[in-house]
Amino acid sequence: MRLNQWLLDRYRAGETTVLIVDEAQNLTHAVLEEIRLLTNLETSTEKLLQIVLSGQQELEEKLKLPQLRQLRQRIMLRCKTSPLTKEQTHDYIAERLRIAGACGELIFSPQTVDTIHLYSLGIPRVVNLLCEHSLINAYAEHQRPISPKIVEEVAHEFQLDQVEPTAPAESTGMESDVYDSERFIQNLGQALSRFRMGSSGTTPSRGRK
Repeated sequence: MRLNQWLLDRYRAGETTVLIVDEAQNLTHAVLEEIRLLTNLETSTEKLLQIVLSGQQELEEKLKLPQLRQLRQRIMLRCKTSPLTKEQTHDYIAERLRIAGACGELIFSPQTVDTIHLYSLGIPRVVNLLCEHSLINAYAEHQRPISPKIVEEVAHEFQLDQVEPTAPAESTGMESDVYDSERFIQNLGQALSRFRMGSSGTTPSRGRK
């Protein structure tokens, strides 16, 4: 009742209350059912609470289960992100560097960004992984701008080179790129686990000479 009253107060104040749940694929069926019950909080004309479930591919598969049918029927809008194209990867890295204060400095050469896109398959979190460790390794080697070789070494350290790179989405078609990326995400956890076990708790840059 206290939650319902609080939501009513927000509604009367002209505010929109949003509950955002990240990594929702890890929620149990019981918790998802509780979230469904929250959708019953409403006035005679409007919902008092907007709910956003964000997660990986497993979330979509979980929502297909018969026991979650009622929750699935309440979903009004679905959105699925696709891997970045090569051009988007260039823009993404440039914007992240700008926010970090790079001020237009050439840190990653265009060829290096192409290499990052090749090994990341356009998946933003893998792009971040490659960029972060390439920056660390390049700093240790006093190298600027960062060369493709540095990225290749990082990809090898994380065993990302064991997944066959695919061509950019503009040349292969989006469906193929999405499929390869989803398979890559599934394999990434195992690759990182093998790397950590082999590195005895040290970071990749510390193990290199």
